[in-house]
Amino acid sequence: MSKFGKVAVLLGGRSAEREVSLKSGAMVLGALRAKGIDAHPFDLLQRDLAALIAEKFDRVFIALHGRYGEDGTIQGALELLGIPYTGAGVLASALAMDKWRTKLVWQAAGIPTPRYELLAPASDFKAVAARIGLPMMVKPASEGSSIGMSKVSAASGLEEAYALAANYDRVVIAEQFIDGIELTAAVLGGDALPLIRLETPRDFYDYEAKYLASDTRYVIPCGLAANEEAAVQRQVLSAFNALGCSGWGRVDLMLDAAGRPWFIEVNTSPGMTDHSLVPMAARHAGLSFEDLAVRILELAHVG
Repeated sequence: MSKFGKVAVLLGGRSAEREVSLKSGAMVLGALRAKGIDAHPFDLLQRDLAALIAEKFDRVFIALHGRYGEDGTIQGALELLGIPYTGAGVLASALAMDKWRTKLVWQAAGIPTPRYELLAPASDFKAVAARIGLPMMVKPASEGSSIGMSKVSAASGLEEAYALAANYDRVVIAEQFIDGIELTAAVLGGDALPLIRLETPRDFYDYEAKYLASDTRYVIPCGLAANEEAAVQRQVLSAFNALGCSGWGRVDLMLDAAGRPWFIEVNTSPGMTDHSLVPMAARHAGLSFEDLAVRILELAHVG
């Protein structure tokens, strides 16, 4: 494992997902060290990027989530520093973090995604509800972990949901709710791993369902016939590649009652906690958490 040199695990940061990132980073750090890799924690809230050069780090594992870690910001800085890093490049990271612009690219590429509208303080919320249909999802365009997101079942609740989302981002999306099976697909080195079906008694797969609840069910195998799962996996890779993503990531989607996939978003630096989905899919494919962390590091992006 000496081929990796000295590795910095970027964790924490200053986004709304800091606490999740600290957990992801700690687990990645432990996994890399267990494999004999010279890995060190590096919290950008506490340390300056110049230390990466001063302390002669050879490679970076990005375990940051959300703004400044998943949106192309840190990726651009690392390219300027000439340090290889995990995950997607600058453009793909920025696009995938922005759910609105993700949709614009997918629409242009013919990738099915739920219809939507942008919301603003002056929006006619009743008219938006009529056009999109109820229920709908309201979300900040550039947050993860379902932070600031609401499921709206009545037009009267749309303005309040907008106000919540606007606390986290000035770009807010109202999105058609697809009633059906919620799936997530991990992508690793150009391959889609086994699909996971998510089941929660809550209104949707929110922050609590993702990180805290004990009643969330993760079903793998997902229940689709082998040929159906393979077809969805091919579409997953098309959605991932349309944004220019590389290395690893996670694609979230819904299957409607007719079995048609509708793509929701791509995460270019997914969670790596004990509740996280990519390690779960990797484990089902025969890859341990430690081996997954090493494989992600092997796929480090060189600008």
